[in-house]
Amino acid sequence: MSTKNIAVIGCGSWGTAVANVFCDAGSSVTLWGRDAITVDEILKLHMNSKYLKGFKLSPSLKASTDLNGTIAEADWVVCSIPTQQIRKVFSPVAKELAGKPLINTSKGIEVGTNATVSEIFAEVAPSSPYIILSGPSFAQEVVQHLPTLVTLASKNESVLKEVQHQLSTPYFRAYRSTDVPGVELAGALKNVVAIASGMVTGLKLGYNAQAAIINRGIAEITRMGLKRGADPMTFLGLAGMGDLILTCTGPLSRNRRVGVSLGEGKKLADIQRELGGVAEGVYTAQSAFELAQKSGIEMPITEQVNKIIYRDGTPQKALSELMSRGLKEEWA
Repeated sequence: MSTKNIAVIGCGSWGTAVANVFCDAGSSVTLWGRDAITVDEILKLHMNSKYLKGFKLSPSLKASTDLNGTIAEADWVVCSIPTQQIRKVFSPVAKELAGKPLINTSKGIEVGTNATVSEIFAEVAPSSPYIILSGPSFAQEVVQHLPTLVTLASKNESVLKEVQHQLSTPYFRAYRSTDVPGVELAGALKNVVAIASGMVTGLKLGYNAQAAIINRGIAEITRMGLKRGADPMTFLGLAGMGDLILTCTGPLSRNRRVGVSLGEGKKLADIQRELGGVAEGVYTAQSAFELAQKSGIEMPITEQVNKIIYRDGTPQKALSELMSRGLKEEWA
């Protein structure tokens, strides 16, 4: 299998980690970012101290601030920027993108349109085969070469198999799936549940409540997935329960940290200033709730997180409302 020239768009923590995996697997990789200081540091010192301080990157990893040139020279393009920026960043370079396999690692739903990332790229780059990479994977652990397993999903099986092989290293293993909507929704919606899970910790509600929020979270994620044609087995896999458990319990999870701070009574604006990165669940809480309403699906956890972030809700009110809901069968 021939070596590919890969452009990774977004030099945050996850974009840098994914670029590093492709380098370790033998690909030629250029990482694009707006920040000239970060790009220069990657080129000269093989480090990204802004997002992955203290970790050495592959010496073969290249970096650039030239978006058009980076995409024009690539065989494959990887999207690793926040979901809310995808349309703005990629629309001006749609011609350079046309026809090239597009590997998405962003997890979210666009505010305003309620579009998933595959739906955004279907408009921006309709001729590009679309692959989504998702699963339990903290960037810091990936650059440490700690064992990591993910899911790759695409309708284009030949490209999917090729990407799977190009990502294979002794520490990074990808499984294939054709369930794009399931993998995509699981990755987006788990961030909202992780905020709720963090609030359980911030409120000191105990491990019983933690287990309950994770389990009822996967129940409502599955309901949405089934409504949109997903395979229910996806939600038991790496992209579903695997990623949900990690994001709800791991201390490196930004979405969980937002929830912990909300549970402790801090204001969202202050939390976001301290965070130093994007917590996609803050935006997805709005678009997912709107999507649930349009689809006629009950998503009580998502509804309560949306109330807390965008209306006058509080974690205490959310707990009371969730615990006093009408009694029902577990899978009704």
